Amino acid sequence: MMTADKLFENGIALLRHNPLSALSHFEKAYAIKKTPTVQSYMGMCIAIERGKISYGLALCNDAITQEPKNPVHYLNLGKIFLKTGRKTDAVEIFRKGLSFGDDVEIKAVLEVLGTRKKPALPFLQRDNPINKYIGMLLNRFRLQ
Repeated sequence: MMTADKLFENGIALLRHNPLSALSHFEKAYAIKKTPTVQSYMGMCIAIERGKISYGLALCNDAITQEPKNPVHYLNLGKIFLKTGRKTDAVEIFRKGLSFGDDVEIKAVLEVLGTRKKPALPFLQRDNPINKYIGMLLNRFRLQ
């Protein structure tokens, strides 16, 4: 019989290449020992692999409630936001996670996502047509 810790370690090892198998390990580990970290990873996998977004979000948010200063929980919640197309929320959550400590994976995800420049006219909404066209002109002439 495997311990919860060993199941969790195996789940982490499988996460990149076989997330569905990783989910199985996380669920077994969670059945044995309910820790916020296992709950967070399980929630992320459930949302991404099974499409149970609201359940996954609830598990990750509960993990954050239990351990609010653990960047890993913010990473997993952010991954769910990315999966559902909520990029702005994901970036906000990733940044909040970084405020509690350095996390290499959060930094890597933020690097891939990139950062947006400030709007050309900050007093206007980003999606305002005037802001868009001035921004495109400034970008074309490499002034922004």
